[in-house]
Amino acid sequence: MESHLGPEEGKEKVPRTVREILTEMKDTSEVIVDLAYAALVFDSQDMAEEVQHIERRMDTLLYNIRIKAMLSARTKRDAEQLAGLLQVASSAEAISNAAGDIVNLLRYDSDKRPFLPIVLKEAEEKIKSLNLADGSDMVNRTIEDLGVESETGMRIIALKRGKRWIYDPETNNKLKAGDILIVRGTENGFEVLRAFATGERRWPQYPVREGA
Repeated sequence: MESHLGPEEGKEKVPRTVREILTEMKDTSEVIVDLAYAALVFDSQDMAEEVQHIERRMDTLLYNIRIKAMLSARTKRDAEQLAGLLQVASSAEAISNAAGDIVNLLRYDSDKRPFLPIVLKEAEEKIKSLNLADGSDMVNRTIEDLGVESETGMRIIALKRGKRWIYDPETNNKLKAGDILIVRGTENGFEVLRAFATGERRWPQYPVREGA
């Protein structure tokens, strides 16, 4: 998911079916909280704006899934089944609203939110950043080829390439030297991934996909 900031915002398309909308809402709710916490950790207004953009997108999705559900219900049984799906959609939208509330804390000066470093430090999973060195054999490989999450336990929630942000990158995103990776996971997992990213350790053997 690339950053949607700027003129591209109005070009997004709403999925056509209830299932497609619900799937997008589910996937989005899984990443938006990570981005919100990352915005706080790195004091990033860019990430905060992306969270707010996604929150607005979720409002649109919820509206559309309600309309499509009402148009789809032909019987009482249909309505009962769709009511359950709408409850899931509403819960996903509530998560996005909570993420929006989290990034609103950035409106306050850092000295007025001194509890945040303590809270985030105590969390079992950390959100950190690392630079991908030219000597790393992660360079020019996709996230899928590497199996980053299964190999290290760390999830790449965003990456910055020059001035460009890519949020919740797809598994077919190819990593480049100089990328700044925003990752989430345990302290031990981060140290493992850091060693790979800096080139201190070689990435374990993995199958090379055709055409790579």
